[in-house]
Amino acid sequence: MSSTTADILLLALGSFGILIALTVLGEVLRARQPVHEPNPMLDTYMTRVQSWWGMVAFIGIALLMGKPGIMTLFAFASFAALREFLTLTTKAQADHLSLALAFFVVLPLQYVFVGLGWTGLFTVFIPVYAFLLLPMISALRGDPKRFLVRVAETQWALMIAVFCVSHVPALMSIDIDGYGDRSVLMIAFLVMVVQFGDLLEYFFGRRIGRTKIAPGLSPKTWEGLVMGVLSAMIIGATLNWITPFGVIGAALMAGTASFVGMLGSIVLAAIKRDRGVKDWSHLIPGQGGFVDQLDSVIFAAPIFYQLTVYFYT
Repeated sequence: MSSTTADILLLALGSFGILIALTVLGEVLRARQPVHEPNPMLDTYMTRVQSWWGMVAFIGIALLMGKPGIMTLFAFASFAALREFLTLTTKAQADHLSLALAFFVVLPLQYVFVGLGWTGLFTVFIPVYAFLLLPMISALRGDPKRFLVRVAETQWALMIAVFCVSHVPALMSIDIDGYGDRSVLMIAFLVMVVQFGDLLEYFFGRRIGRTKIAPGLSPKTWEGLVMGVLSAMIIGATLNWITPFGVIGAALMAGTASFVGMLGSIVLAAIKRDRGVKDWSHLIPGQGGFVDQLDSVIFAAPIFYQLTVYFYT
């Protein structure tokens, strides 16, 4: 067994231990709750913890499978997220071909470029080539009605669901001196600090939060955000041994990723409010869709990737 595999198993055990503690905490709070008095905050907290059990299992298996497992998992996540996003957008018959190309050409090619480590191409393929090509195809179909809206929403869907998500497996292509083949562990680090920070932001925000960040869009509070980011920094510093960052660097990277992810989740909440929906889909019963589960990671991944490349290569 390699040291990387041993570390992945250790992380999985540690994650399950944390989830057991969070589950027990939720059950204790639930037991103290009056029987006939509902507590939506506690119910949502428990739902998030339950969703984490599944996420830890799937991501753990993918990490143990190495690059093929990671690429397959996140390519599927991108496909599901793209479908969820485009379901809420404006479309016309003239867009059918460009949408088919987005799903079955642009998305696979983005992951091929990521898998091959073609950094110069996968970082510009969607925001340059796909952004220019797909509107041309729609325009050639001759329907000008709400053309700009249709094009812009498709481009945003590709950026969020494919471009941003693909930066998670792209972490494996970063060559850091002395880090060897352990780059897969940076994926575990990113997902853990962002998701646990998000979960603790929700918990503290409902317990001690008073000042809402964006009233009317999200229940997130500044108090919860600060506690969530600080929690992510503590978790990041604790997990520094699986990164090339060092203790202080791991704490700063975790805090930055967590902060960006939390603000990104507000952006996605604004889109849902605009469309009049609570969840992106019902793919995961009681917990929404892939975008709901990965909203913070989606925004954090490109920033985390670029900071890693800039400061550690």
